[in-house]
Amino acid sequence: METRHTHALAGTGGGLFWSRVMSRQKNQSNKGHGVSKGKEREPRTLIRFKTALMNTLMDVLRHRPGWVEVKDEGEWDFYWCDVSWLRENFDHTYMDEHVRISHFRNHYELTRKNYMVKNLKRFRKQLEREAGKVEAAKCDFFPKTFEMPCEYHLFVEEFRKNPGITWIMKPVARSQGKGIFLFRRLKDIMDWRKGTVGKKLTIVEAQPARTNVNPSASHDTKNSDDQKEEMPVENYVAQRYVENPYLIGALDHQPLPDVHLTNVAVQKTSPDYHPKKGCKWMLQRFRQYLASKHGPEAVETLFSDMDNIFIKSLQSVQKVIISDKHCFELYGYDILIDQDLKPWLLEVNASPSLTASSQEDYELKTCLLEDTLHVVDMEARLTGKEKRIGGFDLMWNDGPVSREEGPSDPSGMGNFVTNTHLGMPSQTESEWDRNIIGSAGRLGGSLA
Repeated sequence: METRHTHALAGTGGGLFWSRVMSRQKNQSNKGHGVSKGKEREPRTLIRFKTALMNTLMDVLRHRPGWVEVKDEGEWDFYWCDVSWLRENFDHTYMDEHVRISHFRNHYELTRKNYMVKNLKRFRKQLEREAGKVEAAKCDFFPKTFEMPCEYHLFVEEFRKNPGITWIMKPVARSQGKGIFLFRRLKDIMDWRKGTVGKKLTIVEAQPARTNVNPSASHDTKNSDDQKEEMPVENYVAQRYVENPYLIGALDHQPLPDVHLTNVAVQKTSPDYHPKKGCKWMLQRFRQYLASKHGPEAVETLFSDMDNIFIKSLQSVQKVIISDKHCFELYGYDILIDQDLKPWLLEVNASPSLTASSQEDYELKTCLLEDTLHVVDMEARLTGKEKRIGGFDLMWNDGPVSREEGPSDPSGMGNFVTNTHLGMPSQTESEWDRNIIGSAGRLGGSLA
């Protein structure tokens, strides 16, 4: 089972992490003590926006009250750009205090597969030195990874420890399943390796899983709306394929030898693909299904482990991401769940797909983007003390955030409950409206 979550990161340098599961209904905006707003910003009633993405994002931006589209070279306050524009223009663009842009300058420290693993490995070693092996083990949620050719001999050593298992080779900077291939023998990659001699580094990454996964159970939406950054020489990661993926509908975990996990970009080419129904589940439905099969305690542990993935992965790049008050990031997490209900982080996307594959998917992504804009808060409506904004939960603010009101004591961990509602039922839209409109006067504006 593969599931896609999204995670908005508003200021890595400040240690502020918001987590959101894609949810079709909107949640309540609860006020707490999570964020210090700092210098007050003047409320803005006119926001000039710019984007080149003609999908759900454009619909949301055009329908947002007070937001006006700017084309060509007009001045803008908010720009949802693609990463190629960022690379070419960021260092040469002056931005006023209030301006916001949709990527960090070096977002690729988390979203390029080889860099992600490099930073996670470094962070794990740091935790082991500073907090011990038990704390470091909390980073054991990603497959073994090797860079090629510089780690080729280490890769071969690991490969020979487990002969016959399947490995997957993936380009670090491509999406939609392009360039991926599976192999079980070293000679299967010799032609590829020969092509890299004399060129820049290439990488191989190892992932835990078997080749049989139910495609109808996949939650993956790896089709990216703007291509990840291209590199002069294409690099790869090789993952050891997950041996025991969770199969929805499988009887007693019986293997399905001819089934392989794919993403929507591939699934929609199948002759039996139903465009109106799509091939995704809402996460609430998935959580309910798992609870009925495995019990609430096991499911609570699973979702807590996924929360841990969000926190630890973002902490791993907190000191290397160039923090800029003008930047925010909406990350897309690809997580595969195995039969033991252990989540594995496969990759993080800088440009998760915002193109809807069904009506339900359109509603889901519309709510996601509206909530993202609430968090970015171009209108300067928020107090800075919010712990929940729409479907987003403030999980980390230089320390874990408690769901309860008042000061928290995570060190004691007595009755501490992390501020997360991952996969839990949403509030109704009318409750969301009442809470936002009810606080509008205090926030310095109103929402239609």
